[in-house]
Amino acid sequence: MFFLKLILRNIFRHKLRSSLTMLGIVVAILSFGLLRTMVSAWYAGVEATSSTRLITRNAISLVVPLPTYYAQKIRQVEGVSMVAGMNWFAGIYIDRKNFFPQFAVDPAPFLQLYPEYLLTDAEKRDFLHDRQACLVGEKIAKTYGWKLGDVIPLQGTIFPGNWSFVVRGIYRGADNKTDTSQLFFHWDALNEKLKITTPRRANNIGVFAIGVNDSERAAEISQSIDALFKNSLSETLTETEKAFQLSFVSMTETILVAVQIVSFLVIFIIMAVMANTMAMTARERSPEYATLKALGFAPSKVVVLIFGESLAMALIGGGIGIALTYPAAAFIGDKLANVFPVFIVPPEVVTMGLMSALLVGLVAGLLPALRVIQQKITDGLKSIA
Repeated sequence: MFFLKLILRNIFRHKLRSSLTMLGIVVAILSFGLLRTMVSAWYAGVEATSSTRLITRNAISLVVPLPTYYAQKIRQVEGVSMVAGMNWFAGIYIDRKNFFPQFAVDPAPFLQLYPEYLLTDAEKRDFLHDRQACLVGEKIAKTYGWKLGDVIPLQGTIFPGNWSFVVRGIYRGADNKTDTSQLFFHWDALNEKLKITTPRRANNIGVFAIGVNDSERAAEISQSIDALFKNSLSETLTETEKAFQLSFVSMTETILVAVQIVSFLVIFIIMAVMANTMAMTARERSPEYATLKALGFAPSKVVVLIFGESLAMALIGGGIGIALTYPAAAFIGDKLANVFPVFIVPPEVVTMGLMSALLVGLVAGLLPALRVIQQKITDGLKSIA
């Protein structure tokens, strides 16, 4: 208890210096936490995937569609439980700034394949029975003030024209990693209009989402599906949903690496600042440490004072930084909802923040502690005026 009181008093002997040092730690840990959260948000789509879902697309490119009759052939593959076609829509809601993912889906199998989208029985029924219906996530429903029964107008880009859909369900996520910023509507509604406006684009699907009975057979089933369409005009590439999502993340891998490097660089910089502060403190208190050793205090006890002060400053600043990370992440998540549908602070980021603060405290106190151990009592007492 004596050492604890002494450590706390020593921290604030130079209030301005200590406050600025801890402020720097707060900013560093906060920055570290937000940067690591950003990396986690980039992988949110990967983390939310299911091991029992496969994605089949055109082997040439994702933008090249597949014929709808492929679905019937895929269903006949052993191990396949269901198939749902999906088309990326990319419509504009009022203004181009209002971006959110939109998909035309085969409604019944889609709802079975994605149980993480939670709906009431009434919402499911209304969605399935109304061809002009759509489902929206609770996040975008809150953003735009949508409620059940509202008509959502969209201006087509990939599929030109004016489109409108009625909100029949507002889905919630099974957990905080579920993307609730999407809109889903009936693929039939899209296809019927295409048959009238651009017949050559009708009866085509962007990707097939496939449910499998056994996740351990995913590779085998993928090969069987692709073998069905080998040497056809539209060959396929089938992969797990996780691999499919990772293909998008890999496009920005360089940016992710840069963000991760910067996050650790921030910790290194504050470590150097903290070490400088502790070195200044140790030089100023050199006579005090010499006096303590002259009075019979073992060098190890003096070292405890130095490390205690360094660790206390680092952990106080780190704790405040971590506490501020949550509201800061919530604010950023609201402002960048179109870019990061899921922006939450994962537990591992908190652990990394605490470990970083602990490391800063230990490293910052190392050199001053070694100097005190090596210093002779007479050399320390010489500096007393």
